[in-house]
Amino acid sequence: MNINWAALGQVFGVSVVMTVALVGLFTLGIVGTSSRNGNGNRGGGGGQGGATALVRTGAYACYAACAAAVGYGIYLIVA
Repeated sequence: MNINWAALGQVFGVSVVMTVALVGLFTLGIVGTSSRNGNGNRGGGGGQGGATALVRTGAYACYAACAAAVGYGIYLIVA
C-alpha cells in the first residue's frame, strides 16, 4: 500500500485554508447583521442608515458566498 504524501498534504492544506476562509466569511456576515450602535447597546436608532444598509448588504453577500461554497462542496461529493 502506497500513500501519496504530496497529494495528502495538498488536500490537508486546501482544507485548512478553505475552512479558515469560510469561517471568516461567515463571521463577517454575523458582524454585519448584528445591530449595535456606538454605545454597545442593541437597537436600530443609529443615524447611519446608508452605511448600515451597505454593511448589511455585504453581510448578506458573505452569507451567499458561504452557501455557494457549501453547495459546491456537496456537488463535488455527489458528482
